[in-house]
Formats: sequence, structure tokens, C-alpha cells
Amino acid sequence: MSDPGPRLLVLADSLSFHGPDGAHPADDPRLWPNLTAAALGGSADMAAGIGWTARDAWWSLTGDPRVWADLHRIDALVLAVGSMDTLPSPLPTYLRTGLRYLRPDGVRRVVRQAYLAAQPRLAVVLRGRPAVLPTVLTVRYLDAVVDAVRVVRPGLPVVGILPSVHRAPSYGYVHTVRAATAAAIARWAERTEVPLVDLADTVGPHVLGGHGNPDGIHWGWEGHRSVGTAMTGVLGPLLAGQRTRGAT
Repeated sequence: MSDPGPRLLVLADSLSFHGPDGAHPADDPRLWPNLTAAALGGSADMAAGIGWTARDAWWSLTGDPRVWADLHRIDALVLAVGSMDTLPSPLPTYLRTGLRYLRPDGVRRVVRQAYLAAQPRLAVVLRGRPAVLPTVLTVRYLDAVVDAVRVVRPGLPVVGILPSVHRAPSYGYVHTVRAATAAAIARWAERTEVPLVDLADTVGPHVLGGHGNPDGIHWGWEGHRSVGTAMTGVLGPLLAGQRTRGAT
């Protein structure tokens, strides 16, 4: 039988499945997880959602039976979360995400429109704080994910990211917390020996130059290609080392 190649599991936010014109199916070959998998001669599975943070990755790992099953079949785990953690969140997360539950529908629409109108102003007035997830919690949840995975799959390659950048009018072009969170993730990654792809370095010029999605957050296909290439460069040697150890 032919070698099916490495299988990747990507826990991600919308940066991994949005393109220049909105969301796309997880198997769209233009998305960076699929570009990375194709370059490695394998396949990618994605568990992701709009606005997902490191906390959502932890909830997915501990609460989604599909992820439990995948953990026993994959060759590498990619933690592509942390970017949304750094966005300004003038309302506490439980209130902001709870807007969808308001009824009747007319009330929900009015409240949501009012919040979206106020959000960029509040982001500026409050100087980007609070963020969607405090830096300390981002690191705590990433740590919990890696600790749990290493119990179930010792030696499984795990790769993370440093948060992306944005030029989003919906957030008042404010991104105050990103630097502190990126620095904390970098320290965590060194301690836990998790290699990182720096999304700011990889897609920063693409996003800040206005070449991505008009929302100023998500990427165009050029950005996906850049991240796919960068992730391939990190994962390739890890997977090669894993195969070498397995052959001895």
C-alpha cells in the first residue's frame, strides 16, 4: 500500500478558513492548512470556529469526540489559535457572545447593531483593553492543551503560532495587547519546546498593506500561501525526525 503521508490536526480560529471573500469549507485547497498538508504529501483536518481563542481549542480538545478520535490517528498537531485572544473586547466575552441568544429577533438585531457601532469607538477610548482573553489565560490554555496531548500521545509534534496583526476598522485599528501576548507565548513555547510560526512576520505586510480581506483581519490567498509555506518549513523537519525515530 502507498504511504498516505502525514495527517495534521489544526485547532484554529477563522484565520484558517476565511479567505479574501469570507469563509470557505475546510477542504478548500487554497486554505493554508491544506497547502501545508499538500506540500508535506499528506492531509489536514481542521477543528475551528469564528473567534476561537486558546480557550476554545482547549474546549474542543476536551469536549469534541471527533478530536479525541483524531488524536490517535494524526502525525502532528497545529495550535493555530491566539490571534483572536488579543483583539479588543469592550464587553466581557460572556456578554458579547450572548448577544446571539437575545429574543425576540428584532431586539437582538438592534442590540447587535448598537454594539457593532460602538465597538471601534470603545476600542479606541479603552486603548484596546480588555482583550478577548487575558494573556495569562491564553498561555494557561495552550499549556493545558500541550500537557494533555503529551499524556495521550507522547512525542507527537506540536506547533503553535504567534498572533497575527490587523488593520480592522471594526476594532478602531487598535491592537494594544498583541505584543504582550506574543511575548508570553514565545516564552511558553521555549519552555515547552513547541516551535512557532510568527504570523505577524509571515503575513504582516500582506495584511497591513491592505492586500487581504476588506475586513482588515483575514487574509487573501497570497497570505494563505505564505503561512502554508512557513508552516511547512517548521513541520517538515519535525515529521522527518519522527519518521526517523520510528524506523529505528
